[in-house]
Formats: sequence, structure tokens, C-alpha cells
Amino acid sequence: MAMVGASTSAVVAAAGALLPTFQGLRGDKITSKSDHHAAVPSYSSSSSYQRLSVVANKRVQKRKQVVLTEDVQHLGKAGELLAVKTGYFRNFLYPFGKAKIATAELLKSIRVEEERKEEEKRRIKAEAESVAKMFQSFGPFSVRRKKGGQGNLIFGSVTTQDIIDIIRANTSQEIDKRIVTLPEIREVGQYIAEIKLHADVIAQVKINVIGQ
Repeated sequence: MAMVGASTSAVVAAAGALLPTFQGLRGDKITSKSDHHAAVPSYSSSSSYQRLSVVANKRVQKRKQVVLTEDVQHLGKAGELLAVKTGYFRNFLYPFGKAKIATAELLKSIRVEEERKEEEKRRIKAEAESVAKMFQSFGPFSVRRKKGGQGNLIFGSVTTQDIIDIIRANTSQEIDKRIVTLPEIREVGQYIAEIKLHADVIAQVKINVIGQ
């Protein structure tokens, strides 16, 4: 019996040495599963991202800074600095002489020309203001008309040409009748004639209509 017990114990020991334990099998499976996932390449999302980036780059339109040399309908006025598509400039604007590349030299010349124009505008406005002060300092200008009927009524009326003649006689200034605004004058009294010497300068001239 002792020998049988000993033999049995030896067999069990030998079997234990040959077969892995339950914990060992579980550990092997986990390790194998982890190794399997580690071996799978993770290029899928990265690859699709790169493809999307390439497509987006193809849609980017190249543009050029240009200066228009003449008015272009639905685009801009001559002298304007604009950013336009390269193809539009190459195929239309440049061949037809409607625009030039905005070089540093060209931009400088445009800036100088703009400053010259602004200075000219200021000079013209200052001259108009000076003439307006002169007209107003000479007033009121007197116009004589024959009275007719009863009250203060006059024969005929005072016209724009009458005002131009009176101002010329007193100031030696020639005025375009189109810039003179005069109310209807059919009675003796004092009136105001407006003379638009500039878009921002209007001289108000006093007119004194005297009956005789």
C-alpha cells in the first residue's frame, strides 16, 4: 500500500509538471491577445486624415495683389488695390491691360498720386471758401425794378441772369448760372440767393430788390 501511494503521488507530480496551471493558461491568453492587438497597424485614421488634407489643399485658390489700371465692371475703379485669382489676372486682367502686379514701386507711385489729388482738392475748396466770403462781404446786392399795380409788386421778376450780372459788375467774378439758386422774386424786399461754389461750399448772397 505504501508503494501504491508513493506511485500515485509520483504520477500526480509528473502530470503537474507537464500541464500549465489555470493561472498560467489565463496569463498566456491575455499576453497573446495583447500581442495580437499590438501587431495590428494603426494607419487607418492617419491615412484618411492625410487624404482629406490633400483634397483641401487642392481647393485653395491662389490670389495676387494687383492694381487696376482702368475701371472694371463688378470689380473696382482704376487705381484700386485688390486681391484677385491668379487665373483671372493671367487670362483676362493682364492681357487686356486692365491691371498690373502690385509691386512696391507701383504702390509708392499710387500713394504719391493720391496725396497730390488730396492736396488739389483742399486747394480748390479753400479757393471756393475765399470767394464765398468775398460775395457775402459785398452784399447785399441791389436790384432796381419798376413797381407795378398796388403794394410791393414789381413788373416782371428778378432772374438768375440778373444776379450774375450784378455780381460780375461788383466783383469781376464770372459765375455759371447753373450753380445759382434763386427764389421767385415778384415783390420788393430782401432775398437770399445761393451760389454753390463747391460740393461743400455754398455762398448765401443777399439781394435787395428796390422798387422805383
